[in-house]
Amino acid sequence: MTVNKNDISFEEALKDLEKIVEDLNNGDMELEKAITAYEKGIQLKNICEDRLKNAQERIELIQSKKKEN
Repeated sequence: MTVNKNDISFEEALKDLEKIVEDLNNGDMELEKAITAYEKGIQLKNICEDRLKNAQERIELIQSKKKEN
């Protein structure tokens, strides 16, 4: 299952990731479903990391422009 990073907000990705972690920690998921969930979780983690990195870069840009004025 592939997650389209353009169709999901940071908050949605984080919420979905938290649900996957909770489900996997419960330990009552079938192996194939667990592997699929893990794969989706990795994709969601990457989306969250990318969004946070972009937000940090935007904040740094705003701060540098503020210092110039």
